[in-house]
Amino acid sequence: MVGKYLKTTALALALGGWAGMAGAADPSLDLVGPLSDYKIYVAENTGKLVEDVTAFTAAVKAGELDKAKSLFAPTRTSYEKIEPIAELFSDLDSSIDARADDFEKAEQDPEFTGFHRIEYGLWHEGSTDGLGEYADKLLADVQTLNDRINALTFPPEVVVGGAAVLMEEVAATKISGEEDRYSRTDLWDFDANFEGAEKIYTLLRPMVAADAEFTSKVDGNFKAVADVLSKYRTPEGGFVSYEELTDTDRNVLSAKVNTLAEDLATLRGKLGLG
Repeated sequence: MVGKYLKTTALALALGGWAGMAGAADPSLDLVGPLSDYKIYVAENTGKLVEDVTAFTAAVKAGELDKAKSLFAPTRTSYEKIEPIAELFSDLDSSIDARADDFEKAEQDPEFTGFHRIEYGLWHEGSTDGLGEYADKLLADVQTLNDRINALTFPPEVVVGGAAVLMEEVAATKISGEEDRYSRTDLWDFDANFEGAEKIYTLLRPMVAADAEFTSKVDGNFKAVADVLSKYRTPEGGFVSYEELTDTDRNVLSAKVNTLAEDLATLRGKLGLG
């Protein structure tokens, strides 16, 4: 999860969209195009998420342990790419992507559901036993998320700020390995967060292209992160276990991601969004 921010915004959206919030300005005409394109990108990913979760949860319910394990990491990527938008619905985000630390009884808490509850069963317990109800709930939640996002008016500040948020999350918390602590598939999540941030930047880049020094720097920082991540790709297109990275490896990755996040954090100001 990227964090429990913008709950007020989520409520306002549910009650009638961004334009209905008191005192909120409509997106500038310059942002209409990028926001529209980004909504298509998000819709494609939520649709893919429903498709992939359907296959993943079917494997879980069928007791196909190895297949479920193989589907876990790639299934999550669509969610990780669009987290800034998914997190506008905090109820679903908590149900889909919360970690055991968020609950009083940790893994044994009945409120602990979603991807990471299933991950715990598959890897820590080494079994699909008892995971059927969590599989059903996860599928229902991602279907609801898809419906809500399709009806959503995207807040420009959330979209623009989302590029930095995705990278800050990796550097601040995920780099520790807390996200996928049972499966050690963390690098899949990092790469999906990176891709989501890059998509936002790519759509907005024409609007800041006049600042050649800035775009050159950000372009270089994206390449630097991509180069680091590429070191850990497998021939099959996935990633090695996060356990294979040394502390030095993690520090290098964290530094590159932090540098990129710091630059992306200035996008809102450069686009006049405060």
